[in-house]
Amino acid sequence: MRTQSYHAEVLVELFKTQKIATLPELKRALGTLADMTVFRKLTQLGYRTSYSHRGKYYALDGAMDFDGQGLWAFESVRFSKYGTLLDTACAFVARADAGFLCGELENVLSVGVKEALLKLWRQERVSREQMAGLYLYCSRDAVVRRRQVMSRQMGARERGVVPGFVGEEAVPDELKAAIVLFVSMLDEKQRRLYAGLESLKLGHGGDRKIAELAHMGVHTVARGRRELLGQDVDTERVRKAGGGRKGVEKKRRK
Repeated sequence: MRTQSYHAEVLVELFKTQKIATLPELKRALGTLADMTVFRKLTQLGYRTSYSHRGKYYALDGAMDFDGQGLWAFESVRFSKYGTLLDTACAFVARADAGFLCGELENVLSVGVKEALLKLWRQERVSREQMAGLYLYCSRDAVVRRRQVMSRQMGARERGVVPGFVGEEAVPDELKAAIVLFVSMLDEKQRRLYAGLESLKLGHGGDRKIAELAHMGVHTVARGRRELLGQDVDTERVRKAGGGRKGVEKKRRK
């Protein structure tokens, strides 16, 4: 019995007329019920699946005109030179100057990426840093990640937004209460240094803002800031030697 042959040119003609196609459409064009037959022919031609619509659509490599970001759209269907949604999200996060928040990447890719980013993080293909209550997704490379976080922090300061510990006027009451509770769990030195660090993030006027928000003295916050800048931190003691109340001598009867 003669084996039935299928011709890839049939698919080329189909893509000429409609640019993209689903697997059922490709099978009908070839006259086959086997998925593998379609994929063998697509492999010969060179193809990509859409990163939108759960990879439902197919297109030939030569028919896609990728933009500067490596993306191409036909009507509502979107393709990427990086491949699947997972691979595309990973590539965008890795090369971003300041990482990506979930909403930012969704605006770029025009699809939901929350589940994809979470999966990439669980697979340890991206890292993430919490900033102002949101996750910033960054490269797994430690050097690149530090650069992305610093770039994000600098950009936030220029816009008047401080990641990690925003100005008091922007902090909701629930977050204020959580901050006060957290600070109350630290010892004296830890509170001072933590407040000093957040003051450094705020820049000018930071001592006063943090003091009011954390219910601390302005001078205490300033001292923590100076200790951090001067790297004058005693890792062994809470107070400097001689600090605190003087010891009380027990009086003896004469």
